Amino acid sequence: MANYSFQLVMQEEIKELLNVESSAIGNIPVTKEYAAITELLQNQIQQKGGKIIISGMGKAGQVANNMATTFSSTGSPAVFLHPSEAQHGDLGILRENDVLIVLSNSGKTREILELVDLARHLHPNIPVVLITGNPDSELPGKAKHVLFTGKPREICPLGLTPTTSTTTMMVIGDILVVLLMKRIGFTAADYARRHHGGYLGQQSRAKSH
Repeated sequence: MANYSFQLVMQEEIKELLNVESSAIGNIPVTKEYAAITELLQNQIQQKGGKIIISGMGKAGQVANNMATTFSSTGSPAVFLHPSEAQHGDLGILRENDVLIVLSNSGKTREILELVDLARHLHPNIPVVLITGNPDSELPGKAKHVLFTGKPREICPLGLTPTTSTTTMMVIGDILVVLLMKRIGFTAADYARRHHGGYLGQQSRAKSH
């Protein structure tokens, strides 16, 4: 009986956590920046032959890496750039027609602030897009476009571990990917050419015939 009661309590707790996360997604501000960024990405990547460079530190970096692979698999070449490794030569991957997307929940991440400055020193006109939970920090002033997560509270009981904040960053990344796919007319046949193996490869080839 005690175990059954514990399971009920845990189920309610899980539902509450899911509600907090889903509410955070629903509260992501929808602004004109999304359209502007989509147009920027199309112009730089599809028309000028540039690529998307995405960077973040820690958990935000893991989200950035996922964004890069998703962009690449849907027709827009992208790579993840570790902000610390950038200071040891990896910055050389940047070209003048690229777009730099940086993720920082606090908007104060030292490595990201330094990366933006270094990128601008190498290519002064490189456009920077920021995804952040703090529009009043230093980083927004260094970016051409800013997407705000809505600054959701973390579901971590300590209020410290990146949880809800990274969820909203991931969703924003998905939105940018989908908007760009639609803008460039990315098809199942295009998808199939980039996915030769696995279930998704089979599905995309089936849809393209």
